[in-house]
Amino acid sequence: MKLSPKEKDVLTLIACGYSDKEVAVKLKNSIKTIQSHTESIYKKLNARSRANAVFIYKDLHPKWRPVRSIKN
Repeated sequence: MKLSPKEKDVLTLIACGYSDKEVAVKLKNSIKTIQSHTESIYKKLNARSRANAVFIYKDLHPKWRPVRSIKN
């Protein structure tokens, strides 16, 4: 399944090591919203954890490079 642009932003920040709270602040969303996006990412990628989601997405999209600067 394809990730939404917001889910890609969340996954990128997760890949850079940000916590849910840090992602929420960076993307100007609530922690609950970020947790919802994270759960959706897990389901779409059939992942078991944050690291597993990053690994699976990277495997599916080899040219993907997580970058810390997400445009708000």
